Amino acid sequence: MLETPNNAADNFRIEYRGVGKQFANKQSTGDYDEFIIAVKEVDLSVRDGEVVSLIGPSGCGKSTLLNMGSGLYQPSAGEVFVDQQKVDKPNSHVGFMLQKDLLLAWRSIRQNVEFGLEIQGVAASERRNRSSELLEKCRLTGFEEHYPHQLSGGMRQRAALARTLATDPHVLLMDEPFSALDAQTKMILQQDLAETLSSEQKTALFITHDLAESVALSDRVFVMSQRPGTIVEEIDIDLPLRENPMARRHDLQKEVGEYVARLMDLLHVGDMASAVEI
Repeated sequence: MLETPNNAADNFRIEYRGVGKQFANKQSTGDYDEFIIAVKEVDLSVRDGEVVSLIGPSGCGKSTLLNMGSGLYQPSAGEVFVDQQKVDKPNSHVGFMLQKDLLLAWRSIRQNVEFGLEIQGVAASERRNRSSELLEKCRLTGFEEHYPHQLSGGMRQRAALARTLATDPHVLLMDEPFSALDAQTKMILQQDLAETLSSEQKTALFITHDLAESVALSDRVFVMSQRPGTIVEEIDIDLPLRENPMARRHDLQKEVGEYVARLMDLLHVGDMASAVEI
């Protein structure tokens, strides 16, 4: 059931209000002892058409927040809304892209892209038109009938992006989709993503551990604390060229570097590095 909140801001695509999540702490004996608090008192909102990055230490609950935004988990406290509707189950308004492409090995790339549309009962001709359009945008023209094992890692991630976009979700939740790729491929995929999000006018909430990536791709960056994770800082990335992260990095190196340095300070990266014994 979807519930519309009172006084919701019309331009928010996704909103977390006082959200917390705890999990039962299962012991080696099989018994449950107390709870692990993953996140607490999270207030976060993403406006229509924005790309927002979420950064923080490992284990601070970033993926937990995305799982609640997609309806896979329910909050222990607070509420999540997508398009002003309370999220209490998975819904078609949200697309989820993960670190692994999760393409179906027995289906061609076109068939993988069309999979969600097929489930929705969309006619074959419409599915084909939509998949052709997205495969062209994701620079996979000529590979429609190939299978996942025949593509490079970067090409598979492009196919995964096309599949995520195929059902026309209002919000994209992206959990480190490029972290397994080499640096050069990663930058190319960042460019593809930024251009596609801009042309498709999509809203995205993006998890990354790459601070430069968060600055290059985003309108805003939310910084989380150690577990139990909560938002400790919200930073506006007041730079042009969000749809062109390569140009943003190249033409605005000094400004990008200043944002990265600020994020490093907030995450105490220098303190952690000095504590490591070599």
